[in-house]
Amino acid sequence: MDVEFTARQVKIPKALRDMAQEGMDRIGRILGRSAHASITFSAQRHLQIVELTVQARMQTIAATGKADALDAALRQAIAHAENQARRYRDRKIVTKRLPKEEKVLTAPPVARPKARAAQPDSENGNAAGEAAKARAKIAVHSFPAKAAVVEPHVLKNGEAIALRPMTIEEAVKDAEFRDRDLLIFRTLAGELFVLHRRRDGQMELVEIP
Repeated sequence: MDVEFTARQVKIPKALRDMAQEGMDRIGRILGRSAHASITFSAQRHLQIVELTVQARMQTIAATGKADALDAALRQAIAHAENQARRYRDRKIVTKRLPKEEKVLTAPPVARPKARAAQPDSENGNAAGEAAKARAKIAVHSFPAKAAVVEPHVLKNGEAIALRPMTIEEAVKDAEFRDRDLLIFRTLAGELFVLHRRRDGQMELVEIP
């Protein structure tokens, strides 16, 4: 994978570059060869920060690592990005395996033969009676066209609500950093938004009036 390095007030040794390249190659094997990444190394006082962004064909992954040393921050950011890449790959596999509604075949109605009219007594009456006795009764079963819908199991969770006001950019980074698909937050102006990840991996922003 092609990796672009950026250093801000820090130096990037060769061993750290090799570690970053190795981690990006692992992520590239998950997302595909067309993916490329950019890694930014910076420092704030005594805290070392590594921010990486991986751009695939239909997915963008952003991860941040913070630690006392650059190598620890890099490992944290790579592990977070690799986890997101696996989740995206698993969602993509499950989506491909789900059958489309157009492909679900409905059961055709079962045609039941009409009862024949009773024949008058004649010379062939005995033969018809014996043939009727020889017929076996077959039970016909019909199945529903659609499977029964199972009610989802609902769990209560308050971690999807941001405790402090933030901008939209901060909300996107916070959702990626906490590895969440749903985040409810307010802006500094008091506007309420819902940020969630769709099945295709893109983040969607919903404004609540």
